[in-house]
Amino acid sequence: MISVKDVTVAYGELVAVADVSFDVPPGFVLAVSGPSGAGKSSLLWAIAGAVPVRSGKVVVDGLVIADRPSAAAHGVVLIPQGNGLARVLTARENLSLPLLTERKPAEDVERVIEKSLTDVGLAESGDHLVEELSGGEQQRVAVARGIAQQGKVILADESTSELDGTNRERVVDLLRAEAHRGAAVVIATHDSTVADSADGHAVMDEGRLTWVRRL
Repeated sequence: MISVKDVTVAYGELVAVADVSFDVPPGFVLAVSGPSGAGKSSLLWAIAGAVPVRSGKVVVDGLVIADRPSAAAHGVVLIPQGNGLARVLTARENLSLPLLTERKPAEDVERVIEKSLTDVGLAESGDHLVEELSGGEQQRVAVARGIAQQGKVILADESTSELDGTNRERVVDLLRAEAHRGAAVVIATHDSTVADSADGHAVMDEGRLTWVRRL
């Protein structure tokens, strides 16, 4: 369960998220849409503990999220806008890093990596350096890395923005499968098709959130 309670995020005098509250239960997908600069990314990064909140709190399964390590330790996975991949590593190596920090057996890590790359349609690209991949392929690697971690919470920030229709549908289906597994999923998106496919849809504008379709 994600509980966002009266959260405000500010950078100096600029308020990026203004007194936002909502809950996302396990098994549900919430889409948050809105124009660039509306506060969608800041909201997701606050849930992930990657930016501090000025007021309010984020709670995941009863735990107040204070910073990125505590969020990651409790299964919060962020798929960032811009992908956040190490360009000098291969796709497979990028997937392996967060899994190896969990001290999982090597054979389990390899199995999860291969399945995740296959799920995003990149089974043959695992040994390619990230810098050798197209923008859309890099985006799919980032999604594969996110789903490979099997988090309790999946935060996908514009994870379909560079994809064609077929791969956009593929990624949305994978995020939906994560919800079916029991994760709470939040997708920040400009894409009305992606928003329409979610269980709930909210819009952000100038840091404030309003509901189009409640969960």
